[in-house]
Amino acid sequence: MSITFEALPVELIAEILGELDLRALIKVSYLSRRLNQISSDPSLNPWRRPILRNLLSGKYEDCLKHLCIRTIVPRQNWIEILSLARSSYLLFEATLPNLKSDEWEECFRRRYLPGWTKWKKDCSWREAYYRLLYRVWHRSHSSCTADEAWTKYIVLNRNGSANELEASSRNFNPLAIFNEMKLQSNLAHLETHVRLVVQFADVRILALGVLNKPKGPFTLNPNAKAILHPPGIEKSYEADDNTDEENVSLGQSDQYWPLTYPLPAGSHANYPLYTPGGKDKRWVGSGPLEECGLEWVGRLMLTAQLLSPMTDVHTDGPSFQDMDLVVGPGRGQYASFTWVDLSAIAPWMEERISKRITGPGLGN
Repeated sequence: MSITFEALPVELIAEILGELDLRALIKVSYLSRRLNQISSDPSLNPWRRPILRNLLSGKYEDCLKHLCIRTIVPRQNWIEILSLARSSYLLFEATLPNLKSDEWEECFRRRYLPGWTKWKKDCSWREAYYRLLYRVWHRSHSSCTADEAWTKYIVLNRNGSANELEASSRNFNPLAIFNEMKLQSNLAHLETHVRLVVQFADVRILALGVLNKPKGPFTLNPNAKAILHPPGIEKSYEADDNTDEENVSLGQSDQYWPLTYPLPAGSHANYPLYTPGGKDKRWVGSGPLEECGLEWVGRLMLTAQLLSPMTDVHTDGPSFQDMDLVVGPGRGQYASFTWVDLSAIAPWMEERISKRITGPGLGN
């Protein structure tokens, strides 16, 4: 007995529709009343996967621009579109929907660092979302610092404390700031290493530190390793004899869940867990050979770098690692990174930091 496609269970039909590209799904959803009902059902939502494929690939189908005019598309899909799509695309190409105030708030909190809520002030969540979207686009395409004269950053000290510091935004240079820290710590002769902690739609968090083989435990910075390698999560490799690829296995604790507020970019979608694909390079080496047998010493600097179209255009050297992250076109604009942002991206550090000091010094 033959069974027609539309006679299949609705869940199975929705799964099949989710494998289509966006343009094909739009056409299929209008072929019959039953397919129309399945496509418009928020609980089935076959649109989520093709929309995510667009967002994560960075190559958007033309039909995504005006998707909001189609009432057949469940509204919850716009939460992810507004959380992950490029700022220039949302500002100048896409037609955006009318959402409720709580939906705009959800989009805001998923897209931006929590410290950026200071820009909301007395306006609505919709207006705040648009204002900040234009602000990050403008700053990523120019050297303008009129709206943020001082850029905040965080330093993790080897004694377990941490400082929230600030420097003039006009000439903010994390390499120059960190070189001064190395000089003060008698580490100026050692190379600066830069790691990409996590990336979001408009900004990525960078860590600047020093790797060395210490002579004793007093120069080690255990919190530097903890921010990059959350305790209980490890990455190991099993080489495949037939390919050059590596099979990644993870030992992880149940205390970690993928970050949602803010929502990481596709390159770090599983953060703080490891995300395969080549851009999550918090682990360099594995097991006893972690960081090639070296350890983090001295202070570690955390800063937020604004993304631009040139940010991922790589220069010489390893991509997404060390100088490639901070030297070159599209890598010169930074935003403030504060205590609330640190708590959001690394909640496991709450108990590890012995003292939080706002400003320089040792605190009271």
